[in-house]
Amino acid sequence: MLFVPYGIQSSPNSRADSVLIWAELGASLPGAGGSYVYLRQAFQYRSGKLMPFLFVWTAMLFIPLIMSTGVVGLVQYLGYLWPDMTRTQGDLVGLGVIVLVIGLLWRGAEHIARITAVMWCVMIASVLLVIVAAFSHFDAGQAFTYPDHAFDLGSGQFWTGFAAGLTIGIYDYLGYNTAAYMGAEIKDPGRTLPRAIVTSIAGIMGIYLLLQIGTLGVVDWHEMTDPGSVASQSVASAVLEETWGKGAADVVTVLILITAFASVFAGLLGGSRVPYDAARERVFFRPYGRLHPRHRFPALGLATMGVVTAIGFLIGRHTDLATLIQLLTTVMVIVQALAQIVALTVLRRRQPGLRRPYRMWLYPLPSVVALVGWLVIYGYADKNSPGRHPIEWSLAWVAAGCVAFVLWARVEKVWPFGPKEISEEYAAGADPDTAAATGGAANAAGTTGDGPGGGDGPEGGVSPGAPAPPSAP
Repeated sequence: MLFVPYGIQSSPNSRADSVLIWAELGASLPGAGGSYVYLRQAFQYRSGKLMPFLFVWTAMLFIPLIMSTGVVGLVQYLGYLWPDMTRTQGDLVGLGVIVLVIGLLWRGAEHIARITAVMWCVMIASVLLVIVAAFSHFDAGQAFTYPDHAFDLGSGQFWTGFAAGLTIGIYDYLGYNTAAYMGAEIKDPGRTLPRAIVTSIAGIMGIYLLLQIGTLGVVDWHEMTDPGSVASQSVASAVLEETWGKGAADVVTVLILITAFASVFAGLLGGSRVPYDAARERVFFRPYGRLHPRHRFPALGLATMGVVTAIGFLIGRHTDLATLIQLLTTVMVIVQALAQIVALTVLRRRQPGLRRPYRMWLYPLPSVVALVGWLVIYGYADKNSPGRHPIEWSLAWVAAGCVAFVLWARVEKVWPFGPKEISEEYAAGADPDTAAATGGAANAAGTTGDGPGGGDGPEGGVSPGAPAPPSAP
């Protein structure tokens, strides 16, 4: 759990409005891939495969960065059980954890379902124990004590703190949209996806609120900002030690370590499939579409994300966790968050006949609110990470992605070096994933090309089954 500067809790409004965007897009375009599908359908008219390519390009960065925050957190909580651990030892432990995860995944993932089930049970146990412990010794006066001028709207500190809190809130809620990435496998997605997404965000908000308030009612917030305090590195352990004693704190710390390891394991497993599925459908570099000859897993994608996870872990260790979160959030904002807001409007205009089992309430007001929230997060990123330049790094990464796309498009002879492949299979009432599974994708797609070589063909109906970016632990 992360503490929000200046005692200001993150506002759920921006995330709640983003939920409505996910709900409409997920219900209207229930294919495997989530954001990938939405961006492909909305932006294909003007920029071909650029936007889905950039989504995969940025996913190659933000997914392993999310995993690296899990490793940073694991090492921090290990420090509670190993108080004499040096920085070098912590670095080696974290890198060792990443190597172990990659080694286990390199042998295949036959037991992933069992590991995921255990991870979920351990996570729920950890959260419930922390909440129950916190409210068993809750001090309301301490929980609702704020710094002077904490709510002074005319203060620059308020808005900087608000943006920092909103960023951490976004990070904490990651994973609520996972159902949208499995749209092709869900029964009655038009009804199920909006309910799953809205229910998920409501549940996460409730748990997050209980954890935040409960923790503040036990541990003074000043301790959370003191680098020498246990609460600044492993606040859940501090809550348990303060309430139920050192023994209970040790047990919960072990549960948190197990959860963090399993989350990194499952996250890299799913994340490595993102470039593989895209490359298999001719929307990313072809080498990422090859499987290990013996164990049949996407070796290049896993290796690449393992390296980026290790680099992100070292960045987080030698700066701070908040900086790492700022970096991954700013990358996500451009190509996923802001692009999806635009995609919703574009699809309403370009495909007015698209079946929409769920329509955003009060459209376009939630889109506007979400847009403002994301722009606040992005605009204050440099101020909340002074000297780290997350905005500049995110722009540089997207610019590099555009260069990579041009090189890739030239080799593959797609737009702008070939015809655009316009596919409106959802507007035609067909599910491309289901059609592909039955061998009828080419006939169901209703694909057109606006240049030589256009027309019906399998290229127009692609919809790679990219799994959701994994939730951060």
